[in-house]
Amino acid sequence: MPAISHFYGLTVKLYLGDHQPAHFHVLYGDHEALFAIDSLEMMRGELPRRAVPMVLEWAAVHREELRTGWALAQAGKPLLPVPPLD
Repeated sequence: MPAISHFYGLTVKLYLGDHQPAHFHVLYGDHEALFAIDSLEMMRGELPRRAVPMVLEWAAVHREELRTGWALAQAGKPLLPVPPLD
């Protein structure tokens, strides 16, 4: 479960060979949530209220990189880092 980005205490991961639909995992302390790449909908889990807008802002900026990362993860290839939220 490689981490592709870290910012403001959040860790974003893509899991190799993970299930559909295309999504990414966000960890923050003891919390974890899954977000769909295409819709940015929180599919499962929970994060503190203040963390969700940061994740959504970051993901909107880096959606193409997330799509590329998902394809690489599905192929079992090394993932590329994604810049953090500025």
